[in-house]
Amino acid sequence: MALSLAGKTAVITGAGSGINLAFARALLTKRCNVVLADLTLRPEAQELVSNHANSSQSSAKAVFQKTDVRDWQHLERMFHVASQEFGGADIVCPGAGVFEPPFSNFWHPPGKPPSQDSRTSNRYAILDINLTHPIRTTQLAISHFLSSSSRSPSTTNPPPPPPPSPKSIIHISSIAGQRTPLPAPIYNATKHGINGFVRSLASLDPRLNIRVTAVAPGVIKTPLWTEAPEKLKLLAAADAWVTPEAVADVMVALVGDETVRVSGRQGVGGGDEVREGTREVPVCGGLVLEVAKGRVRVVEQYNDAGPSGEGNTVGNMGVAEEEILKGLAGGGWGGGWE
Repeated sequence: MALSLAGKTAVITGAGSGINLAFARALLTKRCNVVLADLTLRPEAQELVSNHANSSQSSAKAVFQKTDVRDWQHLERMFHVASQEFGGADIVCPGAGVFEPPFSNFWHPPGKPPSQDSRTSNRYAILDINLTHPIRTTQLAISHFLSSSSRSPSTTNPPPPPPPSPKSIIHISSIAGQRTPLPAPIYNATKHGINGFVRSLASLDPRLNIRVTAVAPGVIKTPLWTEAPEKLKLLAAADAWVTPEAVADVMVALVGDETVRVSGRQGVGGGDEVREGTREVPVCGGLVLEVAKGRVRVVEQYNDAGPSGEGNTVGNMGVAEEEILKGLAGGGWGGGWE
């Protein structure tokens, strides 16, 4: 499945900053229209929208839609906007996510500041943002894609025909979909969930022309890190950053190309053998690509070699773990009985 991006339309959640903003910018340079869905836009995102507010003045148009991804009606509204503005969407990226923030954090239980999760709400905001929202957005995207396909009235319960042109859904996973550091247990769980969810939808590609894939970035230089002191202290001086632009380039390949170049340690033939090297792999549904500094690697479902190399390490994670363990030593942590 190769998709010419010119004249297509993408819906991207979390597009107000970071990786998703870089992805939106990359698509616009490919003459792909973009609906940027987020609670707000950072100044650089606002400038991007302003520069692409009118398709007659640029090669593609950008539209901002204020969106709280925890609200399913807001998610539905994104697709209505894409239909009204551009006649529908071809690419969907449920990219909004948070990295164990203080307001919804396993180590700050509901009802105890700085957590904003209520002890009586039965919900974690981080799960709603990182896992429920991508799942629901994917449901809506598939429904949206298939609604443009015609059914034959002469047959009973025919299988849904594929969309008239290839469609793509791309998720943001993480190296935390394999690694499991103590300071971010809920985040780790959501990214493990994303990997399994993406792989379970692999057969939509050959059967319905809907490609569901994911990128699994390392440590990315975005406001998620740079404007969060509690995250920055995890980084050691020697740790390397991965740029959001590097991740966005891989995302563009996943939604538009037939193959992608990968390198690094790869499992071979589903067995225990691991090889170093560079190769072209076909882009297909269920593919998860790790993005580290200077390389891209396939995350295998079985017997994977695991993340390695620059951009995949946080040197002070052990310090954060010790802080957490000391905080637990006092007893009575996390319960609702006191």
